[in-house]
Amino acid sequence: MIAAGGSVGAGGLGAWMSRALAKGDLGTVPGVNRLDGTATVDGKPARVGTPVGLGQRVATGPGSQAVIVVGQDAFLMRSDTVIVTREKAGVLAGLLVSTGKVLSVFSKKPVAITAAYATIGIRGTGCYLEVESDSVYFCLCYGEALVEGPGMEDKLVKTTHHEQPLLLSEGAGIMRADPGKFRNHSDAELIMLEALVGREPPFVRNGTYPAGKY
Repeated sequence: MIAAGGSVGAGGLGAWMSRALAKGDLGTVPGVNRLDGTATVDGKPARVGTPVGLGQRVATGPGSQAVIVVGQDAFLMRSDTVIVTREKAGVLAGLLVSTGKVLSVFSKKPVAITAAYATIGIRGTGCYLEVESDSVYFCLCYGEALVEGPGMEDKLVKTTHHEQPLLLSEGAGIMRADPGKFRNHSDAELIMLEALVGREPPFVRNGTYPAGKY
């Protein structure tokens, strides 16, 4: 259980996630771990327990939300989101986010995330992405990332607790990385995802949660 300067808030969690956090009962079902609404895996309807392997395409439907566990990595997909994992030597090495909103936690290995015109190289981090028609929102929740895009100097980002959200946009073949505001994800969700793969976020120390939570 997580102790805190205050209790861990739901912060946008679905009711079933809030209950699971409160009970300390998250379960360890691989693949589709939780599902509220509808989702598909490689175009076929999914349910809790549906396996998700490397290289497969996962999509959530309107008004839906899914938690996906693939090996030592976990994802919280909002509605109308499409992701495809990519593998190298049998482990997850890449993530394509075609559209939508996804919160991800990764074990300590190099992973290349592709979102529209942006490529983001990470290692053992938590991050949140929103891919929209005219921009990509990226929050490195903790860890280190290298953000790359056409015509832009590579940008190294290091955070411990959501310090540098970015709004990525492209015009005339050049990508920009502008400061953004924190939005649409929570520490409670990161705690939940990391717990599913046997870890704690680095902002949690020995079960103690900092007072300045998101």
